[in-house]
Amino acid sequence: MPALPSPPARGAPDACPGAVHLHPAADGLLARIRCPGGLLTAVQLRLLAAVARDHGDGHLELTSRANVQVRAVAAADTGPLAARLRAAGLLPSTTHERVRNILGSALADIDTPAVWDVGAQVRALDAAICAEPDLARLSGRFLFAIDDGRGDTVAVRADVGLLPGPADEVTVLLAGADHGLRARPADAVRVAVAAARAFLDDPDAAAGSAWRLDDLTPAALDRVVFQAGTAPGVRRTARRWQPLTPAGGPVAPVGMRHRPDGDFALVVAVPLGRLTVDQVDLLTAASPQLRITPWRGVVLPRVTDPAGWADRLARAGLVTDPDSPWLGVTACAGLPGCARSRADVRADAAATHTGRPAPTGGVPAPGSRNRLPVHWIGCERGCGSPAGPVVRVTATGDGYQIDAPDRTSIRLPIGAALGAAVQTAREEP
Repeated sequence: MPALPSPPARGAPDACPGAVHLHPAADGLLARIRCPGGLLTAVQLRLLAAVARDHGDGHLELTSRANVQVRAVAAADTGPLAARLRAAGLLPSTTHERVRNILGSALADIDTPAVWDVGAQVRALDAAICAEPDLARLSGRFLFAIDDGRGDTVAVRADVGLLPGPADEVTVLLAGADHGLRARPADAVRVAVAAARAFLDDPDAAAGSAWRLDDLTPAALDRVVFQAGTAPGVRRTARRWQPLTPAGGPVAPVGMRHRPDGDFALVVAVPLGRLTVDQVDLLTAASPQLRITPWRGVVLPRVTDPAGWADRLARAGLVTDPDSPWLGVTACAGLPGCARSRADVRADAAATHTGRPAPTGGVPAPGSRNRLPVHWIGCERGCGSPAGPVVRVTATGDGYQIDAPDRTSIRLPIGAALGAAVQTAREEP
């Protein structure tokens, strides 16, 4: 399987999109709204859907960092868009809006009793980041993660991760690794901010040659670890945390969940991460609080009549079946949103994984539980490629090339043979 493209050269300004400084794309401007921990109220999600309807292409895009994007924004709409977000509490800081990248365990307190209050820690960290003027210098790619103890969120190699453990102790991970830094829960947010500040103070980051901790040389990372270890509330230990989940990050659990308190939650996947306004209306009618997930889905933390809602949401095009062929399927923007793309990869992925007829055919796919994820991309840049083992389906201009771990690449035109080949490639050898 070919290696992923090299990361962009550091030193140039970080062009990661935000809600104030939008990114120009082939279909218009792209706005990315940070949603720390994926936490949204029903009112806020409905507002985002209205923004997409009034200023974008009518869809909300969910990202792998549990943020939300609006595409096809006109230049004249950037001011009104920001004003509406600010009024809804979704833009608390203009200076820090791109650096509020915080993952939180989406199933915290849903399927197991809570070790600590992830939502409260996310909100505290968000406020602490915005209150620290220097942290506005972080790149839009710098990532914090707050785990609920299971290890799924910190396993994505966040720059700074907080993992609660036994004996009222929090492991502070840097660049996804345990360097022996520990803190009490009450000090964890303060230590996370100190670690980010230590990164910014390192000469490599200050020179603009590093956007994330993984960009640092080993010697520079050691300097950051040492500096973070001097923060108040930190202690050092020789013990090391061993990841409990695959390096590829969180899986995509879907369906009803029985909460420890006896109530029910519902976990929903969103095909290719694109929500319509009508789907948002249903989701927000089902629950007043929602969580966007890193696997491009939505958690409804507490619902009545979960079976009834699962059926209604499925009929609206969302995924509530754990055997759905959509699980593990992702795609880059493709045409018409990206000028580099050679194909409308989302349409071709939909034809392949649902069986809906494409112009040149398409085949239904069996359930994808325990199969490799598959990522459809319009060019070799591979934007949005998941970490870990993955099947890459790359547009060639006259079809697609399929690359799977430990298998020979194959090229096929769009059609039934392509769909069958993708499904075969997803089966682990």
